[in-house]
Amino acid sequence: MPLWRRLYDEAFERYGNRVLWSQRKLASPEPGHARVVARSLRTGGDMAALRLAEKIESALSAAD
Repeated sequence: MPLWRRLYDEAFERYGNRVLWSQRKLASPEPGHARVVARSLRTGGDMAALRLAEKIESALSAAD
């Protein structure tokens, strides 16, 4: 499982009810879905969510 996917799952575990409440966790997300989650973490989360968003974005860049 790619790192961005593990971070995507972590985002829903940690922030699903608070920040990602309007999004549905997908069983087989694509990189674009992870980018949307990262954007939501940046705009609606706390500093820890921002750091997680940065990790997701970095992992996605490394995977390209």
